[in-house]
Amino acid sequence: MATLPPLFLPLILFFSFNSSLAALLNLNVLSFGAKPDGTTDSTNAFLSAWTRACASTNPATIYVPKGRFLLRSVNFRGKCNNNAISFRIDGTLVAPVDYRIIGKADNWISFQDVDGVSIYGGKLDAKGTGLWACKNSGKACPSGATTLSFSNSKNVVLDRLTSLNSQMFHIVINGCHNVKMQGVTVIASGNSPNTDGIHVQLSSGVTILNSNIQTGDDCISIGPGATNLWIEKITCGPGHGISIGSLGKDQNEAGVQNVTVKTAKFMGTQNGVRIKSWARPSSGFARNIVFQHIVMKNVENPIVIDQNYCPGNKNCPDQVSGVKVSNVRYQDIHGTSATQVAVKFDCSAKHPCSGIRLEEVKLTYKTEVAEASCKHAAGTISGVVQPTSCL
Repeated sequence: MATLPPLFLPLILFFSFNSSLAALLNLNVLSFGAKPDGTTDSTNAFLSAWTRACASTNPATIYVPKGRFLLRSVNFRGKCNNNAISFRIDGTLVAPVDYRIIGKADNWISFQDVDGVSIYGGKLDAKGTGLWACKNSGKACPSGATTLSFSNSKNVVLDRLTSLNSQMFHIVINGCHNVKMQGVTVIASGNSPNTDGIHVQLSSGVTILNSNIQTGDDCISIGPGATNLWIEKITCGPGHGISIGSLGKDQNEAGVQNVTVKTAKFMGTQNGVRIKSWARPSSGFARNIVFQHIVMKNVENPIVIDQNYCPGNKNCPDQVSGVKVSNVRYQDIHGTSATQVAVKFDCSAKHPCSGIRLEEVKLTYKTEVAEASCKHAAGTISGVVQPTSCL
């Protein structure tokens, strides 16, 4: 085989380097008319950048520089030619001051039918305090928008993203596969209504790592159809803890299975690790759940299964839950309870909880060993378990 003269080698390297640069599409939202002043509507500029990235067959980065960028409700839709679109955010995306502008929409920022979208850094400020005040006053108010939603999507990454003062849920993962969240920060008042930190439903292969969640509802809520979830190194508080459920609201409902919550800390929360289902007929289930290496600090209900959920005693009085709860393991959970009953298993009379395992659990109330309460629950214990098991 003939060899090329040395003169041609630099030329080949030059063209190879430049073709690789050409393959990367860099899109600064300022180039599309976005203004970092916090008052100029930049919605169309962001959509224009998205349209360009979505149409490209090359990997694309949408860059948001420092500053505050005002966005109305915006939906980034697929299906794209591109399965490698990154948002790199050094600035803050802000919602309009008037909460009604996005409050009547389901979502403030949403992604639908996308593949390979990543968001690195940045803050999302939904300015939800006005809507919270409206709701707390008892006036007629819009229901409010989820801050960030991904639906029917796959291969999603959220890295070092901060969500502030969401009107409703902060982050929702719905109908997705292969989602990784790490270094996520959620901040909202402890009395902010329905501001779940991260909600996952009808999704598989979701990982949540190294995240700090302070909010007025569940730090992480896991809805029907969630499978193969891994949740690790989470700090929660204020908030309502990590909840599987509410399940069983519908007669025909997908179940929850293969969920691991590992190395978590709950501080002053309403609940610690909770499984919750409506007291009504359902085909749903929760099984193969692990809660491991968890610290409780002044938590009202550190370990709880509540299968008699019936808010306002509407649509479910005198019924029992059809949700089957089985194979739930609680290992190495210790700390303090704010109430005397630290372990409460209130299971379905029709479908008792089975395969409950308590291993190395130690919870105290006012420096004394806390208490446990069981209804329709069966399982085993190993190692030191305090309070004394009622299984």
